Amino acid sequence: MASVNKVILVGNCGRDPEIRYLPSGQAVANVSVATSSRRKDRNSGETIEDTQWHRVTFYDRLAEIAGEYVKKGRPIYVEGRLKYGTYVDKATGVEKNTVDIIATELQLLGGREGMGGGDEGGGGGGYSRPAAAPRAAAPAARPAPAPVAAKPSSGFDDMDDDIPF
Repeated sequence: MASVNKVILVGNCGRDPEIRYLPSGQAVANVSVATSSRRKDRNSGETIEDTQWHRVTFYDRLAEIAGEYVKKGRPIYVEGRLKYGTYVDKATGVEKNTVDIIATELQLLGGREGMGGGDEGGGGGGYSRPAAAPRAAAPAARPAPAPVAAKPSSGFDDMDDDIPF
C-alpha cells in the first residue's frame, strides 16, 4: 500500500529567509510561514484569530530562489513533506520535538512589488525542485467548428478563446 506525506501551505513569511551552504555546496534556506484561521467564540461571539507558525526548509536551486525573492510579509504557496525530529535543549537538557516542512515547490503570491515592476496584479512565479517533473501547460485543441444551426447558444458565443494564463 502506498503512503502519502504531503503538506500545502498558503501563508505569509514571518522573516526573510536564512541562507547557508553545506560543505558539499548545497544551498539551504529556512523561513517561517504563518497561516491564520478565524472562528467565532461561542460564549462572547467575538472573532478569534488563530495563527500557526511553520518552519519551512528549501534545498538546492529552490533555496537560492527563495533567498532572492521571498521577503518578510510576502504571501507564498509552499508544497512539501513533513519531517519530524528531536533535539536536546542546551539550556534545560530536555528533549524537544520539531516538525519541519521540506519544500518541494514554491509559488510567489500577490503583486510584483520589489521585483522590477509595479503591482501588475498577478501571481508570481512558480518554482519546483529539479527532481519534480515539470508541469508544462498543453495547448488546448480546438474542435472543428460545427454548423451554426446545430450549435445551441450558451451565452458565451462572443467570448474570446484566448485564456491569459
